[in-house]
Amino acid sequence: MKKKNIVMIIIVLVIIISIAGWFIYKQIEKNGREYEIEKIAIQDYEYFILRQDGKYGVMNKNGDIVIHPEYTNVIIPNPKKAIFICYDENNQTKVLNQNNEQIFSEYEQIQPIRLKNIASNLMYEKNLLTYVQDEKIGLINLDGEEIAEPIYESIEGLPYKEGELLVQLEGKYGVINNKGNNLVDTKYDQIAVDNYTTEEDGYKRAGYIVSNTTENGYRYGYVDINGNVLLEPEYTEVSRIINIKDNDNIYLIVAQNGQYGVVKNQEQIIENEYQSISYNSESNTLTLEKTKRYGIATLEGKVVIPVEFSQIDSTGKYIYATDVDGNVEVYQEDGNPADVESNVYILETNNENYQIKIDNAQGTVYSILNKNGEQMTTQNYSYINYLYDNYFIVSVTGGKVGVINDKEEEIIPIQFDSIEKIEGTDYIITRLSENNSTQLYDKNFKQLCEMTNAVLKKEENYIKLYNETETKYFDLEGNEKQNTEVFPNNEIYAKSQDGKWGFVDKSGNVVVDYIYDKATDLNAYGYAGVQLDGKWGVVNSNGEIILEPTYTFNVQTEPEFIKEYYKVQYGYGEFYYTK
Repeated sequence: MKKKNIVMIIIVLVIIISIAGWFIYKQIEKNGREYEIEKIAIQDYEYFILRQDGKYGVMNKNGDIVIHPEYTNVIIPNPKKAIFICYDENNQTKVLNQNNEQIFSEYEQIQPIRLKNIASNLMYEKNLLTYVQDEKIGLINLDGEEIAEPIYESIEGLPYKEGELLVQLEGKYGVINNKGNNLVDTKYDQIAVDNYTTEEDGYKRAGYIVSNTTENGYRYGYVDINGNVLLEPEYTEVSRIINIKDNDNIYLIVAQNGQYGVVKNQEQIIENEYQSISYNSESNTLTLEKTKRYGIATLEGKVVIPVEFSQIDSTGKYIYATDVDGNVEVYQEDGNPADVESNVYILETNNENYQIKIDNAQGTVYSILNKNGEQMTTQNYSYINYLYDNYFIVSVTGGKVGVINDKEEEIIPIQFDSIEKIEGTDYIITRLSENNSTQLYDKNFKQLCEMTNAVLKKEENYIKLYNETETKYFDLEGNEKQNTEVFPNNEIYAKSQDGKWGFVDKSGNVVVDYIYDKATDLNAYGYAGVQLDGKWGVVNSNGEIILEPTYTFNVQTEPEFIKEYYKVQYGYGEFYYTK
């Protein structure tokens, strides 16, 4: 083989190896940005905060005291793990395990990391703690392993984003994840989450608005979730259009010297020449304003309605433009004229076969249109909202609501004060305020039950409807279930007879006599509440009385117990047990 050919082969191999190495590096870099959020169902909790006489301790799911309530505060970052942060009178911490032994003593000033702007039973990072060394802050996990060296001036939760941490290094801020990997470089004076959310991922796909201080004030830029700097901090304002649910494209309204424009990813699609820009979610367009004149642009940046109108309204599928003389012109979202009267609004529904028309010519009148724009209803409704299939929630004068189909037949009489579909189920709930009654319907509008003073509780696999005298269970497909079916692993079950409650076993044998005014089924920890003469007590899974009816609660919801301790909810979903 000629020497020249050998040299060429070597060069090609070097290029291939370099490309492969770059690809592997980029994959490692990308994967290093990934992080997981542990999901913990409440039935999987092993430990709970215990409060007695103003002091805090810990008990386990069996109701046994693990840490005696002698501390000014106790935090359990992960209730599946025996890691308890205990605070003394001087607000100093020590970490104890289930044997009341101090752990992680090699680290100083250990603290949990509180989540910010997140409502949850678990308000702390589930697997991270901060510690201090030589006045710098580092991270360890709940196994005591170091996640980040003590190099930071501060570490705190990043608002809205569990699993991400705002860190400060040499006076500048950045973001790392719960594995210690860098997400945003520590080179900014401020970092904020852009507030973008999706139903599937919550805030996980939200990017970062970053800023630095200049002699002319703050200047803002943008970093995406992959750490790419889309905008350097050069703008006086930056905000993301969070109503555009597009994980692949980021639309940013940016301002320089009081003039607004739009950037899509890194491309300027609308120049900074407007006094304001706003997004219209119904028509998926942008309203532009310049010197009190308004127009419309598409998300590609094309101006389709000139900026010359005194007012622009984007309602439903059409855009209504009012000129300086008060005349209204109606346009489609592409800027072409629409053959629609100026006092008529057309709303799209989740079903392409139906539209909702709002006519404001003489009062506000709603009607249903088919996909060809032909009116399907004859009655004047004061409100219509699409439900599902060919069904609609409607209201008439007086405010009462019901359900009709597309043939205008009443499916649920128009006599209720409210109607709603229970999210994640096939159930419809109606309510009447005059007798405080709740009606439950299945997807086919068969009334399953009616209950006064009812409390509705939706769990992962069932819903529960109860009041002071009765309890009913339904699966998520519309079927009523017995408590023996809902809780197949329970030893005893609450049952009523002749207006009194007791407990039976799986075979129906009486375990606790029918002597109580109300009884709950066993919870995940094997305890049930019993009520007599307005006071609550506790039985265990064997039907043994743990606590005679003693407690009085001024709430409509049923209390929850572990042994003689009852659950107290406070703050953003946090709770403790006490007696």
